[in-house]
Amino acid sequence: MNGLIIGLAAAGAVFFLLSFFLKDRSRQLEKDVEELSMQFLQETYQLKKKVKVLEEELLIGPSISTAQKAAPSTEAVAGINEILKNQVISLYYQGTKLEDIAKQSSLSLPQVRQVLAPYLIERKG
Repeated sequence: MNGLIIGLAAAGAVFFLLSFFLKDRSRQLEKDVEELSMQFLQETYQLKKKVKVLEEELLIGPSISTAQKAAPSTEAVAGINEILKNQVISLYYQGTKLEDIAKQSSLSLPQVRQVLAPYLIERKG
């Protein structure tokens, strides 16, 4: 009986010492999972930044092109500088074509027509 206890104690001591020298697989697994999660977080952050940039471009892009394509409202005409309006009106009364006025004033053709709308009606009548 004493031999059995001494044998088990010796085996326990050997296994205890052996555990210090063997590689711990769980630590390596924890390290791998941590690296993977950090990599995932970095990629997610980069994707969010890219999506944010794309959203900003999409919000800015269509608003400009839509304003240029559609006929401007009175708000758009109100946003045009008074000096520019006077230049457009002056060029119109000098007989300049609407397309040339648009080029010279850096306005779109619908904006020029909107500015000249009251004067076009006067001239026709």
